[in-house]
Amino acid sequence: MLQEYIKAALRHARYEILADDGSYYAEIPECRGVYANAKTLEDCREELKEVMEEWVLFRIHKNLPLPIIEGIEVLIKEVA
Repeated sequence: MLQEYIKAALRHARYEILADDGSYYAEIPECRGVYANAKTLEDCREELKEVMEEWVLFRIHKNLPLPIIEGIEVLIKEVA
């Protein structure tokens, strides 16, 4: 389920080329703090995927909610 969630989130990514140095910037608006910057588009995509994975794991670890993306809801249940 987490892989599908991450794939869905990556489909919402917004990319742009930065005018000052020609590097690529990407972000996922639904996921505050998930962004990447790299010299090539492919590197930017890979970095964004890694950041998204870490963001999801951090939020699960801290018991923070994840936004519903494309109807995919990741519920965090507390284990005793």
